[in-house]
Amino acid sequence: MAILEVSNIEKHFENTKVLKDVSFSLEEGKALAIIGSSGSGKTTLLRCLNFLETPDQGKISVRGEMLFDASRSAAENEKNLRTKRLHFGMVFQSFNLFPQYTALENVTLAEKLLAKERPDFKQKKKEILDSINEHGKALLAQMGLSDREGHYPHQLSGGQQQRVAIARALALKPDILCFDEPTSALDPELTGEVLKVIRKLADKKTTMIIVTHEMAFARDVADQVIFMDEGFIVEQGDAAQVIDHPQEERTKQFLTRYTQG
Repeated sequence: MAILEVSNIEKHFENTKVLKDVSFSLEEGKALAIIGSSGSGKTTLLRCLNFLETPDQGKISVRGEMLFDASRSAAENEKNLRTKRLHFGMVFQSFNLFPQYTALENVTLAEKLLAKERPDFKQKKKEILDSINEHGKALLAQMGLSDREGHYPHQLSGGQQQRVAIARALALKPDILCFDEPTSALDPELTGEVLKVIRKLADKKTTMIIVTHEMAFARDVADQVIFMDEGFIVEQGDAAQVIDHPQEERTKQFLTRYTQG
């Protein structure tokens, strides 16, 4: 059963159509890789899913719940926006960690802010915060960063910062974890450690959408691949099938250029 349904999404920036009639679905526990040239609309699509951008047309639903419907009023779509965003965790290219907080504080910040809204927070403050800290420590351990809990971002390598960002995205237990070119800001020797973490998440059947230029990684880790060009989905299907045996001429051109590059 599909956990995510995206129907006829369009996004314009002034007179430029960035997304054109984008539709796809994703099953729970599956990994979807989105590939394509720079400017093809990949990142804008992720930002629409996370409601960092508002689509001009289309619908987005998770677990059968309609999160966004362009035919509804803006007020209706804005209602409970934060709750809607919690369905998605976002890992950005450039980490976006708060420099004034330690690794553990970055991971637990959002969960602590939400906890303050609990009706029993004042009565159980210590118990709740201790539980959140333990959860954060467990996530950093999962990322291989138990010895970096008290380090600030400037004391961490790029790969370590990105792993902290992944732990932070997992902290609120999102239905779908989204990655926007998670290795593009890393030196080649640090790329492997981040891809290893994502591979482990895929092995644990974490539902993921990964925008990536790492074609071999996409083929080996993703269940599905979408190839985008000029705002359209040109081809989608089984990862190995699309990457090794593309059917559309535009997909073939892109992958040939990639392999030759």
